[in-house]
Amino acid sequence: MPGAGSRTADYEYDLPAELIASRPAAIRDRSRLLVLDPDTGPTDRLFSDLLDYVSPGDALVLNQTRVFPARLVGRKPTGAPAEVLLVRPREDLDASGTVFEALVRPGGKLKPGRVVEIAPGFRVRIEDSVAGGGRLVRLEGDDEPRALIARHGHVPLPPYIDREDDATDRERYQTVFATDWGSVAAPTAGLHFTQELLDRFEAKGVFLVRVTLHVGVGTFRPVSAPSPEEHELHAEWYRIDSMAAQRLNEVRAAGGRIFAVGTTTVRTLESAVSPDGRFVPGEGWTDLFIHPPYEFRAVDALITNFHLPRSSLLMLVSAFAGRERVLAAYAHAVDKGYRFYSYGDAMVVP
Repeated sequence: MPGAGSRTADYEYDLPAELIASRPAAIRDRSRLLVLDPDTGPTDRLFSDLLDYVSPGDALVLNQTRVFPARLVGRKPTGAPAEVLLVRPREDLDASGTVFEALVRPGGKLKPGRVVEIAPGFRVRIEDSVAGGGRLVRLEGDDEPRALIARHGHVPLPPYIDREDDATDRERYQTVFATDWGSVAAPTAGLHFTQELLDRFEAKGVFLVRVTLHVGVGTFRPVSAPSPEEHELHAEWYRIDSMAAQRLNEVRAAGGRIFAVGTTTVRTLESAVSPDGRFVPGEGWTDLFIHPPYEFRAVDALITNFHLPRSSLLMLVSAFAGRERVLAAYAHAVDKGYRFYSYGDAMVVP
C-alpha cells in the first residue's frame, strides 16, 4: 500500500477562487506572513515581521533573476491573432540572441515557415518544432532583440491571473533585487521585499547572498503523473558564483542558518551543494525534483508563497516541512483569508 505523500493526489487541497490574488499587495512588505512555527503552530504576522525570525550571522539567499516581457502578441499574415511566449534564448544556435525556444498559439497553425507580425519593424519567424509542442523561433526586426522585446513584449503573468498585464506589472511582477535577465516567471517569494527591508536585514547582521535561477514555464504545470516519482521536471539554468559559495560556507561554518527565499532558490542551493554540505560555485542546468522523501543538505529555513495543488512546488515545500503540516497550514491560510499564488501572501518555515 503506497504511503501518504507517494501519490500526486496527496497534494490536493480546496481553494476558493476569490483567494487567488490577481493584484499585488499595495505595499510589498505589508503582505501577510504565515509563520509555521514548530512550537506554537501557525502564527499570523506581516511580512516585515520576518526580521524577528532571522538572526545575526544567518544568510538570506535571494534569486536575482529578472523577468523579461516574454509574451509577444501579434497577427498572422491573414490578420488572425497569434501569440508567441519566449521561453529561453538559444545562444548555442545563434550568438546574436535572435533565436529562442518558444510556445506558440494557435499551435496547430504556427508551423515552421510561418510568420507572426508583432509590430511594424518586428516579426517572429517559426523555424522548427521542439519537444513538448514548442518551437524554435527567430526574431526579425529593426533593433536588437532585447530592445524589441522590451518595447513590444508583455509581462508573462501566470495563467491563473485572469487579466491582461498593465504598466503596474512591469514593476510589481519583479523583485527589487532583480538583475539577471532571463525568467518567464517571477521568483515570487522575493516579491515581498522592499529595499528598505533588505537594508534592515543587513543592519541586523544578516548576510544577503545572491544566486540566479531562470524560472521557466514549467513552474506552473501541475504534476500529471499518478505519482511524483513518474514526473520529469523541466530543466532550468542556474548559477552560484564563488563569492556566494564562500559566504554560504562561512555562514554554515559559524553556525548560522541559511534561509532560502523561494523554491527556486532551494533548487539552486540543493543543486550546488556537495555531499559533505559544502557549497560549490558553478552554473548549468538543473532538473532536480524535490519531493518527499528528500534529505536537505543546503537549506535550513524556507520563505515561500502558497502554491498550486498537485504542483512540484507544493511537493518541495512538503518535503521540507512535512506534507500534513503544510496542508494544515494551507487550510489555516484559507480559513484566515490569505491571498494565494504569485501575487499572494507568504509563509516562512523557520
